[in-house]
Amino acid sequence: MASFVNFLLVLDAIIMIVLVLLQSGKSEGLSGAISGGAEQLFGKQKARGIDLVLHRMTIITGVLFFILAFISAYVLQ
Repeated sequence: MASFVNFLLVLDAIIMIVLVLLQSGKSEGLSGAISGGAEQLFGKQKARGIDLVLHRMTIITGVLFFILAFISAYVLQ
């Protein structure tokens, strides 16, 4: 059971890394980092198409990663 959960954890981590690398950059340099957060906060920048799908899949795999990490820690105890 523990090895299966650890296998899923590693697989999820690899998928999450690939999803993050496939996403396009939202800002350029330090000035983009400062203003990019404000634009996203106030909704001026809407993600569309594949960027939205990649963003949602990244969130799902991130949540799944934390759930699997907690299950892995619980099974090993």
